[in-house]
Amino acid sequence: MSSRTRTRRVKTAAGVTTVRLPRQRGRRSAQPFLIVIPERPSLAREVAGWAGRLLWRFRHALAPTGIALTAFAVTALLHALAWWSALVLAPAIAAPAVWLLVVQRRHPAHRTTLAWRIATAALATLALTWTALAAGFGPLAGPLELLWLFLLIPAQTGWFIVRRTH
Repeated sequence: MSSRTRTRRVKTAAGVTTVRLPRQRGRRSAQPFLIVIPERPSLAREVAGWAGRLLWRFRHALAPTGIALTAFAVTALLHALAWWSALVLAPAIAAPAVWLLVVQRRHPAHRTTLAWRIATAALATLALTWTALAAGFGPLAGPLELLWLFLLIPAQTGWFIVRRTH
C-alpha cells in the first residue's frame, strides 16, 4: 500500500470524527484535504442516554418492574407458541401457599412478620395465576393487562419499603 493512500494515526479530540482524503494524482506537492466533522448528538439521543443512565443507576430499586416486563413478554411468547403451557403452569399456583405453611411451621412468626408473609404469598399466588392465564389466553386478553398493572404497583411499592427498612 502506498504511503499516499494509507491513513496516518493522528490524535483528535473526543467526539470528533476525522475523515482524511488521499492526495490527488498528479499533484505530489499538494497537501491532503482534511475534513473535521464534530459529532453532536441529537436531543433524542441525549434524552435516551440520560434515561438509560438513570435506569442503570437505580436498577436494583426497579427489579420488580423488570421482572414484570419480562413476565409479560414471556407469557406473550408462550401464548403465541404453545397456549397449552397454561396447563403446565397451573399447578405452580399452589406453591406460595405451600411456602407459607412450611416457613410458618419452621419459623413461627407473629404480627408484622406474619402479615408480610401472608401478603407476599397472596401477591405471589395472584402473580402465578396471572402468568398461567396470560400464557393461555394472552397477556392482553380481557382484564389481564389491568391485573398485571395492579400486581406490579404493590410489588414495586413493597420492594421500596423492604429495601428502605433493611
